Amino acid sequence: MRIQSSKIAFYIVLSLFLASCSTIKRVGEDEQLLTKNTVYVNDKVNNSENINNLLYQKANRKLLTIPIRLHIYNLARPDIDSILEANITKNPKRERRLERFLSRKQLDEYIASRIGINKWLKKTGEAPIILNPEKTKRSINRLEAYYFHNGWFTAKAESETIRIDSSRSKVDYFVNTGDPYMVDSLTVKISSPEIDTLYRRSEKKSRIQLNKQYKTVTFEQEKDRLNKYFRNSGVYHFSEDYVYFEMDTIDTNKKVKVELQIRDRLIKNQDSSRREPFKIYKVKDVNIFTDYSYNDRNKQQKDSATYKGYNLFSNEKLRFKPKALTDAVFITPDSTFRDKDRTMSYRHISELRTFKYPNIEYIENADTTLTANVFLTPLKKFGVEFSAEVSQSNIQTIGLSFNPSVLMRNVFGGAETLQLTAFGSIGSSKDAALDQDDFFDINEWGADLKLTIPRLLLPFNTTKFIPKSMSPSTRMSISTSSQTNIGLDKQNLIGTLNYRWKPNEKVTNRFDLFSIQYVKNLNPDNYFNVYSTSYNILNDIAQDVNYIGPNAELGIPGQANTFIQEAASNNPPFGLSSDNIQNISYIGERQERLTENNLIIASSYNYIRDNRTSLFDENFSIFRGKIESAGNLLSLGSKAFGAPKNINDNYEVFDVAYSQYIKTELDYIKHWDLGKKQVLALRTFFGIAIPYGNSNSIPFSKSFFAGGTNDNRAWTAYSLGPGSSDSNDEFNEANMKLAFNLEYRFNIFEDFYGALFADAGNIWNALDNIEDPQATFTGFQSLEDIALGTGFGLRYDFGFIIFRFDVGFKTYDPSYPMGERWLNDYNFRKAVYNIGINYPF
Repeated sequence: MRIQSSKIAFYIVLSLFLASCSTIKRVGEDEQLLTKNTVYVNDKVNNSENINNLLYQKANRKLLTIPIRLHIYNLARPDIDSILEANITKNPKRERRLERFLSRKQLDEYIASRIGINKWLKKTGEAPIILNPEKTKRSINRLEAYYFHNGWFTAKAESETIRIDSSRSKVDYFVNTGDPYMVDSLTVKISSPEIDTLYRRSEKKSRIQLNKQYKTVTFEQEKDRLNKYFRNSGVYHFSEDYVYFEMDTIDTNKKVKVELQIRDRLIKNQDSSRREPFKIYKVKDVNIFTDYSYNDRNKQQKDSATYKGYNLFSNEKLRFKPKALTDAVFITPDSTFRDKDRTMSYRHISELRTFKYPNIEYIENADTTLTANVFLTPLKKFGVEFSAEVSQSNIQTIGLSFNPSVLMRNVFGGAETLQLTAFGSIGSSKDAALDQDDFFDINEWGADLKLTIPRLLLPFNTTKFIPKSMSPSTRMSISTSSQTNIGLDKQNLIGTLNYRWKPNEKVTNRFDLFSIQYVKNLNPDNYFNVYSTSYNILNDIAQDVNYIGPNAELGIPGQANTFIQEAASNNPPFGLSSDNIQNISYIGERQERLTENNLIIASSYNYIRDNRTSLFDENFSIFRGKIESAGNLLSLGSKAFGAPKNINDNYEVFDVAYSQYIKTELDYIKHWDLGKKQVLALRTFFGIAIPYGNSNSIPFSKSFFAGGTNDNRAWTAYSLGPGSSDSNDEFNEANMKLAFNLEYRFNIFEDFYGALFADAGNIWNALDNIEDPQATFTGFQSLEDIALGTGFGLRYDFGFIIFRFDVGFKTYDPSYPMGERWLNDYNFRKAVYNIGINYPF
């Protein structure tokens, strides 16, 4: 209570201090502080962001009705350098005393620090907004222009400045729009026959709709549409400047008669000009210069080749397979000119990661044809990259990782890239399971070899349903790693072959033909040191039945494993109840699953639809879907060849029981831009992995967990669930997951943002070998075990990354009995504090 009282007292004192500070401290005698703008549109207040952004002057921004940044600015002293100098030099004796006490150098540093603090206050704060009548007039003109361009041609605006006191004023703006003008008719006047024919073909796609309110932006969109349409239909010399709209509003009763005019092409000579009808151009030749450099531009080409009508040239011996380059160039010989072909060529050539940004030029021939010259400058054969990062997680206090890599370009002459990446990391563990004194007791080392081919590597032709415009690529990779982390220690060997293609700018497809993963646990005997909660439960049961002796503890791993085996036998130790035997069975099953080696041979398909138009778009949706199947081919082969089974009735490959399951994940994200730097973000997730055939459980690496900085932020990672079980296991996981996240983001000032969030979800076991009713999903009734966490957060936008701090409170905790789940641990002491980089979704 004392702590809470001191906090309350602090906030009261802070509020009184800010309230006592005068907002007009830096306002001159003949100046007025602008405190508020109000815009009335047809006698109604309009607070929309679009309208407020039209005003040239806005009042100082406030947080909870207090202009905090203005107060910070007012703390700074104007002309601080001259004030400090005057205070020191006005008394020579005082100056000499300061120099003797501090030395001249320290005195100069003191003055510089005072000036620096003053500059920081000014930079962090916000200067008072002084009312400027000229800017008020400009705001009036902008308001009238805005409504004019949206169809209110007779809109009028005026303002009234209201004095609050001798130093403060507010401004009211009054807009009378009148009745809007409607588009009544559209006629066309096109001089060039070719242009007129093309226009008639696309007339139905016009952005201009009759009987709709006039908007200038609609006509700008139509100009842009026509320009793109004509330039992608062979009209090489066309531009937006040739499109002109003439409006007639005289005596039309608020109707707009529109005439679309497109004149002939203007050709200017030195002293004269003339007009000629536009013509359709075709691309006659496409020349690809494979190793162009400005210094060698006039040299004779030593090597050349012709492939499907393309001409390829090289200063030296041609090092690229023609097909690899022509697949990336969308300008086709003997085809109609299309402006978008050049844009697509730029993008696809850049995706090869083999050339610098290309240069593509068109040369006009005498017979209304064009010659396209594609100049490619190869990058160096080898490239070196290096990256490093610092991380923190629920497993480690701090982690350091580094990733050096070597890139080899044009490996087989087809613009393939081969990349060898080494990776290593060291970290300091939070877990006392590792019986070591080293600070950096977590490490991982490995290497990844990846070959990328800019086409689909398949034994049949795929161009009919996956053309080169979809940027198809094939990637083969093999990686290996060895890690010492949570005490079990693992070795991983992973090999993949996948295909990628993009039907359009929004959709990405990825098909993993196969993915092979082998996981070997190097230190399974350390299990009960790592999962100390399981050991403590097991040890308590052993002590209750006096398994070893009075208060004797189970030895790890021998006695602990023997106790589990005997409890599962036909003659369990004396004194064990059925509940005890069940709990020991759960512990044994979990131990076996988390210490067994895994062999996973899977195929999967990923679909992503991302509607974002740019990195700054805050009104978009993203859908991700994935389906994965493992073990089916091995199962068919094992049955076909009559392979023997192990003692657990499972087929094995290389003495490892392979995994067999089907897994699906559905992830949907939606952002709504609410204006004024406010965003509402939603995420929903569903995932389930069902074991069958050769497996009755899911490998740990393929299971789901809940909690953490990007999930339910009121629980740490792996600490939530499964279901309503009150599990204190270090790593809780299951094979089914539901998650729902809602976050409201808002700007506080400048680059500081705040957030309010609600995270819901949980994990369960479903259709596997777990029988604990609290941990399994049995139907809709299990949805009452969905956990709810709520909280708030702060963000700072550095431009290239966003630093995030979130505080999550357990609002509804399913681990408590029914009727006691709400707001049990809803306090700062039991809150979870999350630090993250960038937004969680």
